Amino acid sequence: MNSDKYWIALSSIEEIDSRFIQRLYNYFGDIEKAFNANDLSSIDGLSVKKAENFLRLRDKVDIDKAVKEVEERGINYLVFQDEKYPYMLKNIDNPPSVLYYKGDLFSCNLERTLGVVGSRRATSYAKDALQKIISELINTDICIVSGLASGIDTTAHVAALDNNLKTIGVIASGFDYTYPAANKELYKKIEEGAGAVVTEYYPTFQPIKFRFPQRNRIVSGLSYGTLVAEASLKSGALITANLTLEQGRELMCIPGLITNPNTEGIYKLLKNGATLVTCADDILEALGWEVKTEQQKLFNLPELSEDEKIIYAALEIEEKSVDELQAFTKLSIDNLLMYLTTMELKGIIKQVDGDRYKRIAPVNYS
Repeated sequence: MNSDKYWIALSSIEEIDSRFIQRLYNYFGDIEKAFNANDLSSIDGLSVKKAENFLRLRDKVDIDKAVKEVEERGINYLVFQDEKYPYMLKNIDNPPSVLYYKGDLFSCNLERTLGVVGSRRATSYAKDALQKIISELINTDICIVSGLASGIDTTAHVAALDNNLKTIGVIASGFDYTYPAANKELYKKIEEGAGAVVTEYYPTFQPIKFRFPQRNRIVSGLSYGTLVAEASLKSGALITANLTLEQGRELMCIPGLITNPNTEGIYKLLKNGATLVTCADDILEALGWEVKTEQQKLFNLPELSEDEKIIYAALEIEEKSVDELQAFTKLSIDNLLMYLTTMELKGIIKQVDGDRYKRIAPVNYS
């Protein structure tokens, strides 16, 4: 539509935000009229200074150039008035005026969207728990939405890819930036067939600190419910949790170790009524979804010696160090190390944190 260019031109003005653009659009009822307006004095609550600042910035915008810079970068976009604009996102308090994206957004089932948020410094426990839960959704049409940050976000996206789920990554900058840089390949995988990377920010906008909490409303806004995996009392994940409740969406939490400061926010949310999640069925029940999930079967253990079975049993509840395993099994150190090596090669345990060992999740999918 010809009016799309006015949405893009307004979004290219870094000093104004989506709430201001929506305010203009709602007042004038037409985005072209909103862009070209010279008299804003009758808009309730809009200060003279803010109106003058907008007009000054607006007059510097080259509309055709703003659109060209988006298209030359191969970036797709949806403007707020587009009929394909995601329904759930359109209905939040402050929807993005433009949703820029790379990848195939419409290969994702936007009626089965699950937001996932959590600590960037997540523990192995939280990552393993999240991987387990997402793996139980294997081959369904559920789409995992997260923020492409390190920690829980990365774990959520990778688990989605590993289990043939679509995923949407919501970033806090324009597409000229990849943050964190370590996720460059993850961006690429998502964009090349696993879903879409989306942002409200014009391509040249940097990942400035204040944009991350703004980004969070899009993660929860795209989602029917949000799952929180580790969150301290002062964290972006807790901000997203509160946005989820404000948006009238379902809030769910994975319980963690009570000794971990990153779970203080989790238990606060649970005490206030969030749904406790320990498996995928808890999510499906909370959201009222009926989906066909892959039937899980017990892992078929390879041939194990009696000593290997004892070692495997010792790791049932939690990871253990070599010293702890030796005390439990009464094996000589040489024999124990030999068995640990062969069990790693068989793919049933793995080494973590130096000399500690843990089971690999004992499920397999047919």
